[in-house]
Amino acid sequence: MGDANQIRFVEAHADMLLGPYLEVGSRNYGNTQDLRSLFSDGTNYMGVDLSKGDGVDMVLDLTDDFQNIDKKIGGKRFGTIFCLSVMEHCSQPFVMADNLTRLLQENGKLVLSVPFAWRYHGYPSDYWRFTQEGVLKLFPELTFDPEQGATETPSSGQFGNIDKNIGLISFGTKEHWEKGRYLRGITAKMFKLLGKVGIFRWLSGNGYVLAPTMINLIGIRKN
Repeated sequence: MGDANQIRFVEAHADMLLGPYLEVGSRNYGNTQDLRSLFSDGTNYMGVDLSKGDGVDMVLDLTDDFQNIDKKIGGKRFGTIFCLSVMEHCSQPFVMADNLTRLLQENGKLVLSVPFAWRYHGYPSDYWRFTQEGVLKLFPELTFDPEQGATETPSSGQFGNIDKNIGLISFGTKEHWEKGRYLRGITAKMFKLLGKVGIFRWLSGNGYVLAPTMINLIGIRKN
């Protein structure tokens, strides 16, 4: 189903996405966004999840043997697969990644969102956190363009680059001053000072913290 920023990411790239569409983890738990409505005809859209519910067209375990998956969906292949905030809940991510790859048409696209730094959230379990390099290991047959990717935080409309500073909130001031980010520099200095007293003492000695951060990427199957 995705969160609000994931929906914005999909909307920003909608022109390059073609059906048929497969949404992994499509069950509506009451607080998720409606991704299906962006592709409104509905006839070319399939939502799958591990249990029945609103938004689920088919109950499907994507870590099952591929022959069983293929039989259940009638050999269908997809132009776009959405897998948003799902991989961290999968106990066999490499198996699932391989099956998703095999479900893509040639030149089909995987729209993926995975957590880099995020709170524990069990639905029902929460196993993994990912880097960009980790995504490439999971999907070796897909081509990812970092320029089409972005990080996001829970703050509305807050996106960033996928780089060595992913998720990092630095308490140092030098880099902020050099780049003209004076407000950030002042804020960083305040946090550093707060780390020396009272209830903020846990900050003392730490050069940075990690903001809650998701990695959003689009992979293309070339063959």
